[in-house]
Amino acid sequence: MNVLNKKHFLTVKDHSVSKEIFDLYYDEELDMLITSPQPELQNLGKYYESEDYISHTDNKRSLFEKAYHFVKNIALKNKLNLINSQQPKKGKLLDIGAGTGDFLLTAKNDGWETIGVEPSDRAKNIAKEKGISFVEEISALESNSLDVITMWHVLEHVPNLEHQIQELKRLLKPTGTLIVAVPNYKSFDAGHYETFWAAYDVPIHFWHFSKKSIQLLFERVDMKLEKILPMKFDSFYVSLLSEKYKTGKMNYIKAFFIGLKSNWKAKSSKEYSSHIYVLKNK
Repeated sequence: MNVLNKKHFLTVKDHSVSKEIFDLYYDEELDMLITSPQPELQNLGKYYESEDYISHTDNKRSLFEKAYHFVKNIALKNKLNLINSQQPKKGKLLDIGAGTGDFLLTAKNDGWETIGVEPSDRAKNIAKEKGISFVEEISALESNSLDVITMWHVLEHVPNLEHQIQELKRLLKPTGTLIVAVPNYKSFDAGHYETFWAAYDVPIHFWHFSKKSIQLLFERVDMKLEKILPMKFDSFYVSLLSEKYKTGKMNYIKAFFIGLKSNWKAKSSKEYSSHIYVLKNK
């Protein structure tokens, strides 16, 4: 997707690593935003070299990191309950962007046959020490071979979006379930923090989705959106980082208030900071 003839939406800074400036363009047809320019693949790794990118470590040095891992443990149980509710008969599960492997470990201990994909060698090595198995590329996997595919805050990171979606369709069994979690640029916290909203996370977030865009993108490969679930903890995590980018400090109390307000507003708007999308073949 290119940004020719797309309307300029916002100019955003990479606050966490490079301090470079990027533009967001609005795709009216798909109701989504596109980051421009997008870094070349060979240069992409340097933009992940941030202390804020804690999903690639198991560190618990600061109060922020400790709080993150506390919430993460709750989220792991919720994720497991979700996949079990969608696929009661346990089978083969692929987690794309598996990080340090905690979700796959939780699923494996529950009886799932698990495999992961993770581009970060650092995160992957931590996961391997936990007994997690990986493939280098999803292209190596057989068609119609997976009961569940999960992408927890990963779809926004993939360079070739349309090809990735086609691959997800190819890999999933006809009766399988795809679960995708992504930030929502239409949330209250996104509007409140504007250029400082941490979930824009340029340039490693290539795409910025709405509920409509997810539905339309997957309809193109004959998949239907069955359910949308809120990720209520995300508004607090994103607000903490956004406060840091905006003021240079975490501002825990203010971030908590904004996160709480975002969730309260979303009760009526249905626009949470992040959503989980449950998709199935038509």
